[in-house]
Amino acid sequence: MTGQPTSADSQPLLHQHGREIQAFGSVRQLPVGLAYEARLYSCERLNLVLADTRILHDLYKKYHWLMRGPTFYQLHLLLDKHAGEQLELVDLIAERVQTLGGVAVGDPRHVAELTRVPRPPDGAEEVPGMLSRLLEAHETILIDAHDAAARVQEGGDDGSNDLLVSNVIRTNELQAWFIAEHLVDTPVVRA
Repeated sequence: MTGQPTSADSQPLLHQHGREIQAFGSVRQLPVGLAYEARLYSCERLNLVLADTRILHDLYKKYHWLMRGPTFYQLHLLLDKHAGEQLELVDLIAERVQTLGGVAVGDPRHVAELTRVPRPPDGAEEVPGMLSRLLEAHETILIDAHDAAARVQEGGDDGSNDLLVSNVIRTNELQAWFIAEHLVDTPVVRA
């Protein structure tokens, strides 16, 4: 043989299934200076916020695509910007769960089982309805994030508290303000 790879050497090993090496809802021991119980609780709370945040991201993308009316351009751009910011939060929250030794909720079907954000209609709604749904999702996340931040702090988890306060709460409050201002009943095309 001349050292050339054969087709057998470069054939991907397809259709593999591995055994589950860590169950969802469990935490591994990592040297992060937090008790097992604190890490377990933080991961549980963070996964709920993560599920809701993933749904909010998807709602932003859906409504970005389905936007209509005289403020189409502005809202189309704003919703896409907010979706990007929510996607950044998804990654931050998931990585925090992993840092604590947990398993971040990853499968969209699992996300759908965990989320507390109500499912919207599959079709397009009127713009005020879409914006109102976004605000309700923000409020769901904010209520939970405020409670979770206080409780993980009680457990000594400063990192999760900081993530929830500095990133999740502040981002969602700002985005809720931007969206709520679009629901003020002011004339758009006529004074």
